[in-house]
Order: sequence, then C-alpha cells, then structure tokens
Amino acid sequence: MDKRLLPLLPMVTKPGRYTNHEVNAQHKDWSEVDVKVALAFPDIYDVGMGHLGFKILYALINGRKDALAERVYAPWVDLQARMEENEIPLTALESGLALTAFDLVGFTLQYELSYSNILKMLDLAQIPRRSSERNASQPLIMAGGPSAFNVEPLADFIDFVVLGEGEEVIHEILDVVKNGKAEGVRKETLLERLALMDGVYVPDLYKPVYDDGGKFVALEPHRPGVPMRIEKRVIRDFNSLPYPEEFVVPYVEVIHDRVMAEIMRGCTRGCRYCQAGMIYRPVRERDPNILKKQISRLVESTGYEEISLSSLSSGDYGQISPLVRDLIAEYQGCGVSISLPSMRLDSFGMELAQEIQRVRKTGLTFAPEAGTQRLRNVINKNVSDHDLKEVVQGAFAAGWSRIKLYFMIGLPTETEEDLEGIVDLAYKVLAWGKEFRSARRRPEVTISVASFVPKAHTPFQWVAQDSMDVLRSKQSFLKERLRHPAIHFSYPKVEESFLEAVFARGDRRLAAVLERAVDLGCQFDSWTECFRFDLWVQAFSDSGIDPHVYAERTRDLFEPLPWGHLSAGIDFDFLRREWKQAQGGIPTLDCRWDDCSKCGVCPNLQVANAIVKEKSVE
Repeated sequence: MDKRLLPLLPMVTKPGRYTNHEVNAQHKDWSEVDVKVALAFPDIYDVGMGHLGFKILYALINGRKDALAERVYAPWVDLQARMEENEIPLTALESGLALTAFDLVGFTLQYELSYSNILKMLDLAQIPRRSSERNASQPLIMAGGPSAFNVEPLADFIDFVVLGEGEEVIHEILDVVKNGKAEGVRKETLLERLALMDGVYVPDLYKPVYDDGGKFVALEPHRPGVPMRIEKRVIRDFNSLPYPEEFVVPYVEVIHDRVMAEIMRGCTRGCRYCQAGMIYRPVRERDPNILKKQISRLVESTGYEEISLSSLSSGDYGQISPLVRDLIAEYQGCGVSISLPSMRLDSFGMELAQEIQRVRKTGLTFAPEAGTQRLRNVINKNVSDHDLKEVVQGAFAAGWSRIKLYFMIGLPTETEEDLEGIVDLAYKVLAWGKEFRSARRRPEVTISVASFVPKAHTPFQWVAQDSMDVLRSKQSFLKERLRHPAIHFSYPKVEESFLEAVFARGDRRLAAVLERAVDLGCQFDSWTECFRFDLWVQAFSDSGIDPHVYAERTRDLFEPLPWGHLSAGIDFDFLRREWKQAQGGIPTLDCRWDDCSKCGVCPNLQVANAIVKEKSVE
C-alpha cells in the first residue's frame, strides 16, 4: 500500500479497506512483467471484494508470467478528503503505486449509479477524465460488465470497452498491449488494433449524429475497417475455463464473503424487464465433478464457512439436487454451509431450501415481481399464485417464520388492481404463516418494492418509465395499505430509479452532465446517505439537458437507438415480438424446456447450445 496513507488510517472508518496484504493477495515483481493492469471497482472495497468477475480476472492476469493485476477501489469519503488535503493520489492496493504507472486501468460497469465514482476515481488518480485529453504516458482506460451494453454515456471517458465475457479476450488484449509497447506504437495505433478484435469497442473511432432537435440519429465510424456492429464475446466451452483456486480473503467484513462457485451462465426464463437474462445468453452449465474440485480447492485456500452456488437462476442447473446433496455430505461435518443466491418459486425450490438450510434457518426470499397473474404474464414471470401459496406454506410448515417478497412497481400496463394484488399477497402470506403453529416465532413478511427501470437490450427498452410523481403515489398507496406490525415495507427513492433510467438509455450528450455533477460533488449515488438529487438537477440544468426525455419518453420500435451497435446477440426482431406479446399478456416459454423462442443468440454467436430440452429436474 501507499505508505503515505498510514498516518491517515486511524482517522477513517474501516482502515482495513486500505491496508493490503490480505490472505492470497498477489504481489509480483514489476521488473519481471511487461503489462501492468489496475482492476478498478467504482465502489468501496466492501462491495467490490464480493464481485466474482473481479476475482476471475485477477487470477487470470496474475496467472501469466508477463503480466500483473492489482486492485483499486473507491475510497470512502472520509479518506478521500484527507487524500486531497495531503495531495496523495489514488494508488493500487498491492504495490501502493499510482494508477498512472499502469498500462491499463480496467473499470467494472455493474450499475449506472456508479458512473460518478468512475470520474471521481480518475480525478483522485490524477488521470484526465476524457480520453481525448490523455496522452501516451497515461494508462489506457478500459471497461466491461453488464452496463457496457450501453456505454454511450461514458464513451468520452473510456478508451475501449469489452462486450461480453472476458476470460478469453483479456489475454488477447494483454498480447496486443505487450506487442504495442515493444514496438513503441502510438496510442491511436494501439486502439485501432484493439478495435479490430472481436468484442472490443473503441468509442473514439465512432461519431454520434443528432438531428436538429437533439434526437439520436446514427453512429458513424470515421476510420476505415472498424466494424459497424460489435458482437459480444461468449465462452463456448464453459468447462474448459480456468477458475481461481484462491480468493483474496479480506480483513474486514465485505458482502458475499464466501466461496463462490459459478455453476451456470445464462438464463432463458425470459423475464422481459431483466437485462441480465438477455445479455448473458446462452445457457451453459459447468460439470458437477469440475465444480466439486474447484470448491474443494477454494475451501482449503480460504477457510470460508459458506459455499454459494452462483448463477442467474441456480435452481435451473440440471444437476442441482445431486450437487447440493454431495456438497452437504462433504462439508456439513466441517461446519461449512451451502447457499443458493437465486431460488425458484415452486415446490422444487422449497425442497432445495429445506435441504441446504437443515442446520440454520434464515429468512427465505422469493420474487413474484408483480401482484397479479395478468401482470406476471405481461412481464413473462412464469409464476402463479398457486406456486407462491405452495412454496410459502411449505416454508412455514418446515419452520421458517420470515418470508421476503420482491416486487416492482411502474411495470408496463400496470393498473391499480395490480398494486392491490401486492397488498393482497402480503396479507395472504401472513395468513398462511398463522396456519402453522409449529413456527418458532410469529410469521413476518417483508415486502420490498423497486421501481421499474427500462434497460437496453430488453423487450421493454422502448417503454417509458413512470414519472417520479406517479411512482411516489404508488409507493404511498402501498405504504398506507401495508400498515401491519408483522409486515415490513421497503422501497428505494424514486429519484435514484429515475437517474438510473436516464443513464440506462442515455447517449453521449450525458457526458457533460456527468462531469458537471461530479464537479458539484456527486459520487456514491447508490448510497442513500450520499445521493444528492438536487445537485444532479443542477447538473442537468447547467448542461442544457432534459433528463425526462431519456427516462420518460416512449420510443418508436424502429427508431435508431444509441446502443444499437452494441450487440448482445439478441435479435431486435425478437425483442419487438416480445414487446407485442407483453402487450397481449402472452407468456413465452423457456426454450430450455420448450421450443426455441428464436431470440437469435445461438445462430448469431455460432454457439451450439446443448442446454435445450434435455435436462430434467429431480
């Protein structure tokens, strides 16, 4: 670590975020490697340390003899103030060297409300924000992650973007950078070489076009040979991928502080609001025997007491039951528990929950998403009231006393009846709990309600978000009707959801807004105690941008979209069909168990998707 930070640490919260030398941290000799990468997570250490993709890239890069990867996180505001007072730049954890010493600084784009942190971290690192202002002595700024599928609001700040899965392309990038350094090529030449790689987007090689009213019209390349459409990278042989044998074990409590085994990628359930379910297709499963070996090595190298079987829909993994049973048999006597981050809302999900929580029953969480069957059909959430009743009654009968239900408000076609449906389900769940006197405590129900945010590359990407006033009224409607000592109601600020929607469907004109907001003091926008919507309003006003045009405008199904050149492999014709199906309340069945839905992923990406109509759930 940077030794200049040592005198400051007694004056800040959680100094263990900044001290380095955690178990399994990698420290390589800089003189023996050709390419240095700073992996930058635009949130605090506590959040970034739980990100699986970060762990995978850290292991892959450090597994090469000619490269190293070090970590950097956004320092919390207390340390930031002292760093700025003492003119100490942002440095990497492992070496304590300034980010300007690295060849590449790679940001993870997990959520739109982290964008202000990216600019703040560049400021703290004394790296010019805009790519056009950085010279050859500055590191290249790269980015990847789910928000990369509409990176346009950040395009002026990022040198290049990776679409899709990074395990293979990261090695190609390191090779290009290594060779470019050896040849002494110009930054522009290096970026042009990167732009010719599959899955790599160099924003500076394209120019957006707007009409007289400021509406996006097209994105035009201004270099010959660069692709008009950038296709995401996808791993075809999931079992062949290397996986970390060690995770860095922190000294302070962080989220997801456990062994994480990625059992499956992709999801074909087709929830129409869900960006992850679209951009991570196709479904690929990891062999259970490979998983068990990976888990064994990670448990031994970390000492963790919990194993999380990670994926978008872990209950859909074809071998989930035998895998869970084998892991329980292997580790239960050692005090190591098993968890699933995503449970199916059906009897099979309940059976799994009972299996993995035999030792300690925590609360159970399910996501009906909508209060009525009609609206669940609209969003393609193939869950019925019968499913919910069956699984909740099973949970209470088995001894659970706390149930948490996730819903969304502001979904397309939503009516007051759908809101009443949320209230009705909350009281029904409470009543079902009271039927089972075996419960150790009185039943409790938590209703968590998020506001719908339209996302790029989903069937709802053309849909307007409800206005903030409408969302507030819906929250008040629910709050008034859910007043009960055994019902807990939670919801985020509508202003946060509004800002997320603006950037989720934004274009390059938002760069000026983002810069102005950071200048005014905006950062950590996903943290309620730091979020300053008044400053964002000022930033939009100062930049001459109306944010409501981005969040609350219904878009024509065939108008050019700022993210249209960034392909997740999904055909827009499929997304249009899904939007029309949604308007008719017609569900689309999961292609893993039914006919192909013709989303386009398998032929577009030339993936032979074997996980279709061949898995059976025990």
